[in-house]
This record gives sequence, C-alpha cells and structure tokens, in this order.
Amino acid sequence: MSLAELQELEERYAMPTYARAPVEFVRGEGARLWDADGREYLDFFAGLSVHNAGHCHPRIVAAIREQVGRLAGVSNLYYTEPGMRLCERLAESSLGGKVFLCNSGAEANECAIKLARKHAHGRGIAAPEIVVLDGAFHGRTLGTLAATPRLARDDLFGPLPAGYLAVPRESPAALRDAVGERTAAVMIEPIQGEAGVFPIGDDVLVAAREACAESGALLVFDEIQSGMGRTGSLWAYQQLPVAPDLITAAKALGGGLPVGACVTSPELGDVLERGDHGSTFAGAPVAGAAALAAIKVIDDPELLRRTRELGARFMGGLAGLDRVAEVRGRGLMVGVSLAAGTDAAGAARRALDEGLVINVPGPGMLRFLPPLTIGPEEVDEAGAILARVLG
Repeated sequence: MSLAELQELEERYAMPTYARAPVEFVRGEGARLWDADGREYLDFFAGLSVHNAGHCHPRIVAAIREQVGRLAGVSNLYYTEPGMRLCERLAESSLGGKVFLCNSGAEANECAIKLARKHAHGRGIAAPEIVVLDGAFHGRTLGTLAATPRLARDDLFGPLPAGYLAVPRESPAALRDAVGERTAAVMIEPIQGEAGVFPIGDDVLVAAREACAESGALLVFDEIQSGMGRTGSLWAYQQLPVAPDLITAAKALGGGLPVGACVTSPELGDVLERGDHGSTFAGAPVAGAAALAAIKVIDDPELLRRTRELGARFMGGLAGLDRVAEVRGRGLMVGVSLAAGTDAAGAARRALDEGLVINVPGPGMLRFLPPLTIGPEEVDEAGAILARVLG
C-alpha cells in the first residue's frame, strides 16, 4: 500500500492519538531502517528505546522463530520454561528477589504501585501515598497516569486515583519533607526520559533512600527506559549511589516483543500472593524466549563498555554544535536543549529528510536513543547530519 493509502486508513479507522511522521518503515537491520521506497535511515530512536540490541538481531529472531514453532502460550495456570527462566535471569541480574512478568511498562509500574500499597496496608497505613517527581512519566493507565504529574489531568480523565504527591526533581529537602507516616513508596525514574533525558541528582536519590529507610517506605526505580543497558550497565541503578527495593522494566526487555517486569528485593518477594495480580499474556513462551535472548545480547561487558564510550563521544560532539545549549544523559540515553528560538520539531523533520531518525520530547529539546550495537562511524554520521540540520 502507498503512504497515502495508509494515511486514508488512519483517518478513517484509527483513533487520532498519534502525530505520525510521513514515512512508512518496512524493514530494519541493526541501526538501520528502510522505508517503502527503499530509502535508508540511521535510527537514533530505536522505537523509543525498544530495540537496544538493534533491529532484527539474529539471535533474538532465531529464539522467537524456534519458540513460536514449538509453543506460543498456554496461560499462567501452567508451567513453561521460558517464563520461569526469565524470572530467574531478571532476579539474579538485579535485586535478587522475585519477579512479576507482564506486557508493558505501565503494567510493570501498576504492579509496583499495588505491591507498595499492599505493603503499606500491612504496616497499618489506611490511606497510603506515593511520592513522585515533577517531570516523571510512569505510564498511561489511570494509576500510572496519576503518578505522572504533567499528564494527570482530571478535566480529561478524572477522577484520577488519589494518593500521589509530586515534589521538585532537583530538591532533596522537598523530597525528605514529603516522605512521612503515610508514605508507601517513593517512585523515581533514575533518568527521566519523556521529560527530555534529565538524570536525577545523586543527592536526590540518596535523600530518597534515606527517607524510605527511616519511614519504612519502599524505593521504586522505574527503569523502563533507562534499563537494559541503555546507560552502559544492565540496570541504571548499578551506576548510582543507592539501590532500590523494586525496579520496573519493559521496552528493550522483550527484544522487540511486548514484555514488562517488576522485580523485588528478597524481602518483598512474597508481598503479592495468589490472586492478588495477574496477566493473560505475561511470561508467554515466545515473549520469554525473546527476552532471554535480548538480555544475553545486551548483558555483555564489552557492549556495555562501548555504550559508555560511544555515549561520551556522541555527547562531546553534540556539545560543540551550533544551537545546542545543553547536553544531558548517560551512556546512549542522551538529550539536548536547543538555544532559544530554535524549532526542535523542524530540526527533527530536517533530520528525517537527511535520513536520521530522532525524537522531540518537548519544546526546544531533542532526544537520542540509538541501538547499543552502533559503532563510532554511526555516531559520527549522526553528528554530521545534526551539524547540518542545526547549522
């Protein structure tokens, strides 16, 4: 079908919830995409940090093909090997507790919220609160939307669930003051992705850890975008001064398939009991096989080291470009703020015209989330295109 025909179908049948760029991608390999006309693009967005291992990584493709030809799924009322092995792999690579598998980041965060609230009720808290940071993005279900301050609009979707308290992301004092007897959890993205790639300061993270320890609240790290090698370690918290009680993961976890997870510390592994939570498709054999293959590809010391090195190389190049006012990030999770008056959306359109896929997370900002399998030549190629676009 032509692009015009697809746009006609969208206009007639698809809810108008997305602003799609006028291009149809039909094939991907590594860090490259091809459109319906055969034109090649360098992908520095990776499906919103889903394809950290690159498009159609052969080991992930092989795992999916082998499993889907043998058994696709039977529900969680029976045992299958890939889901149980995935729980083991996630727990052993991170907090060492137990895992709830699901299908998306929003579902993973919903699980963390439910677990934190049940844990708080067990401590005698009748109306628990969860402290979040301004600029956070935790999902679009009603529960996670309420935890996302800039999108939590009662006029559109209200009444939203109560029990969330937002504080400035750069203030340790405000966070400490917000944590009290009713606090069930503090929920933080170690690097806020949808806000424009803003790493949360170590002083704020330490304040959160200390406040949770003093109050009995849980510290939750939303690593849906920052996890799975994106920052140069398998999990973002592994480069930080504190460890959380729960982490949530998704996006790149499934190697292109929808997989999410909530992982606990050992002390919290049995808070949720039989019947407390569930998901029809979660941990299905095909998705589990894909996730196991994706973790094996990404949890490689050499790849993670190169992610840190190439991220530093890319950020260094960005800092020298015209119209770039600030560069932020860690590893290959990078954001920039542009000089006042610069049209970020126009810059992204010009980049797409030159064969570079990037993202605009907000006014005056650009976001870069390339596959972790890129090389220095592709980093330099992207930098050269951006120099022309912004110059």
